[in-house]
This record gives sequence, structure tokens and C-alpha cells, in this order.
Amino acid sequence: MSAESDERGEAVERAGSESAAGGTAKAERELGSRAPAFIKSSRTLHLSWQVGVFIVGLAVVVAGIIMLPLPGPGWLVIFGGMAIWATEFVWAQLVLRWTRRKVTEAAQRALDPKVRRRNIILTTVGLVIIVVLVGIYVWKFGITMPWKISQ
Repeated sequence: MSAESDERGEAVERAGSESAAGGTAKAERELGSRAPAFIKSSRTLHLSWQVGVFIVGLAVVVAGIIMLPLPGPGWLVIFGGMAIWATEFVWAQLVLRWTRRKVTEAAQRALDPKVRRRNIILTTVGLVIIVVLVGIYVWKFGITMPWKISQ
């Protein structure tokens, strides 16, 4: 067939072995294009569909990267762009599966009582240090407003 179908077959085998090794009970969606059947029927139409999906996904990912240092939901937009790519590309589907697995593992670790207790203690200690430092600054220099209220 084509290199694309061989690549998809290998990715499906890898995903199948990963899900069997991970012991996930939920069946994962099949890897590959989610394009409508009439688009898949024509190679030229399917290729132009993939180019369009890639460009739209790239625009969304670039917007997310721009939002990282600026105000906005940068990571959420980046994952949205990856989801757009995942509608058509196997590599994006595999990246999203890996990301979803890592986020789930991190959430489980964060819900561990020992980790939660440690995080609460560290946050409390950090807040106490900040309050003490602000108190020392105010005691030493006082609070001066940049405008004159008395006038």
C-alpha cells in the first residue's frame, strides 16, 4: 500500500501494546484520519484536507505559544491545536495520549495525602515568610502613597 498506511499500522500496534501493558479497561479510539469518507476517497482531496488541518492546527498552536508569556490560556490553546492535528495525524494522536496519561498520573500524585500535606506546609511557610518580609518593609519604611490624599 502506501507508507502512510504502514505508519498507521505500526502506530496501531504500538498503541495496542501500550494499552495492554498499561491495563486500561477503556478501549482507545482507532488511530488515523477522522476525515469524512468522501474526502478519504480521493487522494488529492484528502491531501488538501490534511494540509488545511495542519495549517489550522499550526495557527492555533502558534497562538498558544504566543499566549504563554502573555495573558491568556496558552497551554490550553496549545493542547487545542494538538487536538485539531490529532483529527488527522497519528503522531498528534500519540502525543495527546501520552500527555493525557501524564496529566492523569500527575493528578493522582497530587491527590496523594502525603503530597497534599507537604504542599500545604510549603505554601504556609512561604506565605509566612512573605508576610514577615512585607511587615519588616512597612515597619522600616512605612506606607507611602504615590498620590497626596490630604490635598
